Amino acid sequence: MAGGGTMPELEPSFLISLLIKLVVVAAIASILARWEAFQSVLMRDSRTLGQRLALSFWLSAVFGAGVAVRVFSPNYGAADLGLEGSFLAGLMGGYITGLLSGVLISLPTFFKHEHLAMPVLAAVGVLGGLLRDLAPDPEDIWHMSPFPDLTFFRFFREAKNHRRTAFHLSLLAAILAAEFLRQDLGSLTAFPQTELFRLAPPHRSHPLTWVALYATTLFAVLIPVKIWNNTRIEKKLEEQKRLLAEARLAALTSQINPHFLFNTLNSVSSLIRTDPSQARLMVLNLARVLRRLLRKHENFSALRDELSFIQDYLSIEMVRFGEKLRFETDVENETLDLLIPSMLLQPLVENSIKHGLSAKIEGGTIRVRTRREDSKLRLWVEDDGVGIPETRLATLLDQGIGVSNVNERLKVLFGNDYRMWIESQPGRGTQIEIEMPELRADLAAAS
Repeated sequence: MAGGGTMPELEPSFLISLLIKLVVVAAIASILARWEAFQSVLMRDSRTLGQRLALSFWLSAVFGAGVAVRVFSPNYGAADLGLEGSFLAGLMGGYITGLLSGVLISLPTFFKHEHLAMPVLAAVGVLGGLLRDLAPDPEDIWHMSPFPDLTFFRFFREAKNHRRTAFHLSLLAAILAAEFLRQDLGSLTAFPQTELFRLAPPHRSHPLTWVALYATTLFAVLIPVKIWNNTRIEKKLEEQKRLLAEARLAALTSQINPHFLFNTLNSVSSLIRTDPSQARLMVLNLARVLRRLLRKHENFSALRDELSFIQDYLSIEMVRFGEKLRFETDVENETLDLLIPSMLLQPLVENSIKHGLSAKIEGGTIRVRTRREDSKLRLWVEDDGVGIPETRLATLLDQGIGVSNVNERLKVLFGNDYRMWIESQPGRGTQIEIEMPELRADLAAAS
């Protein structure tokens, strides 16, 4: 319009560059989060000097590569995340990590004689490290929000967390101040663009363009924090599940041992008056069994060891039952070195004796069979005892100590990758069949 000034316009090409910058930083953060070595260093609340240096090298490698892309390909200025990477390094690892990262990230800039890059990036890295030290709690770093309005809202809503909210506001201000420093130094005539790279809007750009610039820097720092925090939470949940599974397994295993000992001591007490010599032999056999229990603390044992343990256990029971109790095995040789959960067979054999054969006047036979089929190990524990009534059979996996304990342990160890069946006919006996993944003892030892 004649006689009037022109209104500044938004710059689409510049805004696209800012968007690309966010995409690049999100991609970098996501790629790093997939590396186990990076995760192991990043997820620590406290680190040794060596771990701080390792974290610095990880961050310097990826963010320095982005600076190198910009240096050698001037059209890819959005790949330069040197300032954001330096600040992140300090925030994640402390001022030593930030200082070293700032220096390493700026190395490619020497090819373009950008002499201000190294001191500026090193200073920004130290600034991030100092802010980390000022955090009321290390967890507060992970709870950052890139939206200042939410931070102000928390300040007034959470009366007990003023220190954390103040820290978050200080962190936001520091990121914006770092970007302002870069823009200011890059615009001074004493320090021309060739001395310090900055992604700046064209002359007389719309004010919102500047808002978008500072917001991009803010998000470029905090997006990786959010991505890594999600990975961190997932790792913590996995660790909690693992610890819970180990605790449940330990509780179930410890439940079996006293139960077995109680039953055996009852047998010994019944023989002390009637047959002292047999009671003495039973105590000696019990000592052998207990020595094996005290010596084994692993969750898994080789099948051959478990069968040997069953032989020792049955030697105790045979003192009570004499020739009325018989034990047979039908075991494939190639299954002997496969791993099974420790103390898996003993509760099932004990169950067969207690509920299947003890009520049968003429006694009976317990048979253990094994087969290996399609990378699965199949186990059978069978008896020709009195059987289990159908009404009780339906709830057997959920009640009692022996069978339900075995089923629960298999569930903890293998999830849905196992099967357990119980078939019984009154007067004809019971068969318990277990199918589980094939685990080799030699491979477990090698790992």
